[in-house]
Amino acid sequence: MKTVLVLAGGPDLEREVSLASAAAVAGGLEKSKRFHVNHQIVDALRLDELRDLQGDVIFPVLHGSFGEGGPMQDLLVADGRPFVGSGPAAARLAMDKMATKLVAANMGIPTPGACVVNPRDSMCPLALPVVAKPVHEGSSVGLFVCKNESDWQATIKAIAKQALGAESRNFMVESCINGRELTVGIVGAQTLPIIEIVPTSGVYDYDAKYERDDTSYVIEPNISAGVKEQITSWSLKLARELGVKHVARVDFMLDDLNQPWLLEINTMPGFTDHSLLPKAALAMGKPMPDLCAQLVDLALGEHLEVQVVTDHLQEHA
Repeated sequence: MKTVLVLAGGPDLEREVSLASAAAVAGGLEKSKRFHVNHQIVDALRLDELRDLQGDVIFPVLHGSFGEGGPMQDLLVADGRPFVGSGPAAARLAMDKMATKLVAANMGIPTPGACVVNPRDSMCPLALPVVAKPVHEGSSVGLFVCKNESDWQATIKAIAKQALGAESRNFMVESCINGRELTVGIVGAQTLPIIEIVPTSGVYDYDAKYERDDTSYVIEPNISAGVKEQITSWSLKLARELGVKHVARVDFMLDDLNQPWLLEINTMPGFTDHSLLPKAALAMGKPMPDLCAQLVDLALGEHLEVQVVTDHLQEHA
């Protein structure tokens, strides 16, 4: 029986979410009774520290710029063991919301207009209302919704103040699309049922995702078949174009004219009891033990295929 090394925590702002997600993944794998589980809480790992942790395959349930934005993936590739999730290049592109939007726009996928915020300029570069958010964070960390000039001035002051701090972040500002928020989970090459998110507060921010219990989730919402097919097709094509592997979640807004707008893609979605990917998987008859085991199988299968090709090339060199 193979051992899965489940990594939790990390140095990012989403550490608490990671701890909850990883605990759920470890529990799911244990319930599957197919793997031994080595559940480890880590900070910013070094390669030698990673190599000291026992496991045949690695499930890095880390959220944030280090954990899912490239640096952790660099270590995983250097370590050499099979791991769940995307490689370094795809992780960096997907974590960068502006880069993702450029790729999507080049593919013909509609996405709201956006630009990087200049914290030294108090004027909003786009017509209000807008949404301001960090370019390289997930879980709606640092999200600002600006409905009017007063909101924007308060936001740009907060962003400018943060830019002077030790943990400064790049922010983007994006045109606000009013409508319905939809998300599409991807496991392997298959999309999961679409979920509509209905936050009571009106904004699906960090609190609505993880702290509050009054956010509603509608699985397979009432949307036209054409829109459903378009959203699922775009999700798969974008993931493939970015090089995303094994698992992802793609977020859209559906405006009042029934036009979908891409917001972003997440390469290591949450696995907490509030998280959307497990909800969608369960709706199609795949509980957490099956979902987590399938992701490990995908990582092991891909690693085996690569090894077979490598061995073949070496034999004929």
